[in-house]
Amino acid sequence: MHTVVRGAGALGLTALLLAPVSGCQGAGRSVADPAPTSPATGPSLSGLATQRLDWRPCPAPSTAQGGGTAPASDWQCATLKAPLDYAKPGGRTIDLALIRSRAKDEQHRIGSLFFNFGGPGASGVATLPALAPAYASLNTRYDLVSFDPRGVGNSVGVKCLDDPAMDANAAVDSTPDSPAEVMALDASNAQFTTACEHNSGPVLPYVDTESAARDLDLMRQVVGDRKLFYFGISYGTQLGGVYAHLFPQEVGRLVLDSVVDPTKDPQQSALGQAQGFQLALNDFMKACATQDPACPTGPGGAEGTAKITGLLQKLSQSPLPTSSGRKLTEGLAITGIAAGLYSQQTWPALASGLTEAVQQGTGDTLLQLADSLLGRDPQGHYNNLNAANRAISCVDARQRYSDQDVEQQLPQFRNASPVFGAFTAWGLTACTGWPVPGRSDHPDVSAAGAAPILVVGTTGDPATPLEGAHAMAQQLGAGVGVTVTLNGEGHGGYNTGNPCLKKTVDAYLLDGTVPADGTTCS
Repeated sequence: MHTVVRGAGALGLTALLLAPVSGCQGAGRSVADPAPTSPATGPSLSGLATQRLDWRPCPAPSTAQGGGTAPASDWQCATLKAPLDYAKPGGRTIDLALIRSRAKDEQHRIGSLFFNFGGPGASGVATLPALAPAYASLNTRYDLVSFDPRGVGNSVGVKCLDDPAMDANAAVDSTPDSPAEVMALDASNAQFTTACEHNSGPVLPYVDTESAARDLDLMRQVVGDRKLFYFGISYGTQLGGVYAHLFPQEVGRLVLDSVVDPTKDPQQSALGQAQGFQLALNDFMKACATQDPACPTGPGGAEGTAKITGLLQKLSQSPLPTSSGRKLTEGLAITGIAAGLYSQQTWPALASGLTEAVQQGTGDTLLQLADSLLGRDPQGHYNNLNAANRAISCVDARQRYSDQDVEQQLPQFRNASPVFGAFTAWGLTACTGWPVPGRSDHPDVSAAGAAPILVVGTTGDPATPLEGAHAMAQQLGAGVGVTVTLNGEGHGGYNTGNPCLKKTVDAYLLDGTVPADGTTCS
């Protein structure tokens, strides 16, 4: 089993802070600070919009959230009640986990800035404290707030397989080359689906992105903000776009960074990811060859790609040993390579992992990278990232793909990426047989009448190619989507530390200065 993860560094790769570079083009216009006011309430939510949150010191993250130690004393946690089914707001409620750090300059406080770090499936409660230093300038005038979306972490987190079964599931050949291997992958997917239905069946129909967007508006009301202030990364951009469509008049200042293309179906998105990861791999190999005469991918380009595909072919027949006793399979190696491409800061680890595999015949580093993306800790415990990722993706998207569909598309995927093509193509079967039908062909993010929304894309982004930002801005509507492009590498532009991009986003969020559409930072 594998999932095509759309998340940012929140997925175990929290160190996405790249070396800063300079350069910025574009001028801006300004909008005034919104005046604080009482939250709007609606009878349809049966009083839930007027609930009071009991903020308390935070405990250590749960296993479902990823584990670890409790955050510092300036962090507070609370639980918000929301309808399980927004069509029945007076029915069963669920608990949503929240975390916040209060604004440092209370006198000039703007409101609460909500974060979603992607996935889908990343725990905002566990992630925000880890990444908070990158948002210190925003914490001056905003309460920084994040949450576990429904189905994630401590918010009725979807449960599927136990840890040993997850290990076995992850080891299944995810790029099958024979009918027997295809059957094994299908059986693996079916086992995962059956476990999800058995352990979390009642909540599976309600972990969709539209419901999460309605949760976000409920949170806005409960914290007392007239408008929503929001920072979404990767899948978080889809959540933000859906929110803007549902509540255009409630849009305050929204930043969508590393954008999921809302116009593409799952097959098109998977193909775009294969292309994006291959582009990032080519950039990695070029830099590696320049900096290291002993680079494991040689001069890069076609020769470097051939070296990696040769390694993967060997792993398909003979997985490599690791010091943990686990084996580095072909699928885990591809996952590890992908994980190493999320940030330039992890490129050295990727180079080391490839060197180990090629020259020493061991797979420790690539396996560690893979585990970081799969949500597995060194003790063998998985968070619920994969379960939530599949549950949310499958209830959102209507499309279901058969083995025959994938086989027909394989030449196109392999042409897009000899390394990642087959892997992403076979990932399309993950929702086949899912017990809940998908809601739509693709998300509607049209938001006529909304305030300007910042849409940030990075030229070398492997997981959400730059074209997604332009598509999102166009779909949001004229005068709403404002594009800002970062010439650089990695997934998550703001967290690279690029001074130009940071200045542009901070001016928008803190002062209401909307940059010129098409602003470029490098």
